[in-house]
Amino acid sequence: MATDYLFSVDGNEFKGKRVLVTGGTKGMGEAMVRRLTMGGASVATTARSPLPDGQQPALFIQTDIGTAHGVQEVVDTLLKRWGGIDILVNCVGGSSAPNGGFRVLTDEEWQKALNVNLMAAVRFDRSLLPGMLDRRSGVILHIASIQHRLPLYDSTLAYAAAKAALTTYSKGLANEVGPRGVRVNVISPGFIETSGAHGMIVQLAKSNGVDESAARQQIMDMIGGIPVGRPGSPEEVAELVAFLASDRAASIHGSDYTIDGGTIPTT
Repeated sequence: MATDYLFSVDGNEFKGKRVLVTGGTKGMGEAMVRRLTMGGASVATTARSPLPDGQQPALFIQTDIGTAHGVQEVVDTLLKRWGGIDILVNCVGGSSAPNGGFRVLTDEEWQKALNVNLMAAVRFDRSLLPGMLDRRSGVILHIASIQHRLPLYDSTLAYAAAKAALTTYSKGLANEVGPRGVRVNVISPGFIETSGAHGMIVQLAKSNGVDESAARQQIMDMIGGIPVGRPGSPEEVAELVAFLASDRAASIHGSDYTIDGGTIPTT
């Protein structure tokens, strides 16, 4: 498993830790599951679709956590099998809204965005945080997006608003549970070249009659540029997750970490 990973890993860093990474079969979530597993953790994950060939999390629950029933199914399984968790990474997110700006966003589209990008995290926290508080130990990481500060309106306005709500909720949650032993932080990725994003690059290249490099640049230009000159990789986000979940980050709490190659200007 470690042979194709970009960075060196301490295999005992998370030994004995029980971890849930939601949405962990694709993209950034898959990299997080891989990284934390390599670090010695027992990692559970979820997805609506079956587990892809070659992936071997310690526990997999196939369900739709964009629903209250799906979240409860995962929680019940975790509590029955493991008795609780030590690290929760709420990674699931995304948008299926059509293009067209605010006019095409029906109540249903807004609710779908909120359910996946906000309420899944809220429901997991509500169910799994009490055990962490009882032990006075735990880490919660919410994966947001730089769109909570730089929203793109055409097809992801509801997504951006939901991620903004997730960030505000996270700050309030951190204020509440920090004194009781649980750390809460947010990670806000920019353009990360997952397999899905690479497919978009390939499609854009074909439709515009350009090569993949030019198509990638078009996307970077669309979001306002990336000063480092390239998108991030899922493994780079996974490394940030591993750091913030570890004891090395014991004093980091209530923060929002941007990982975007410099897209959001410094102030």
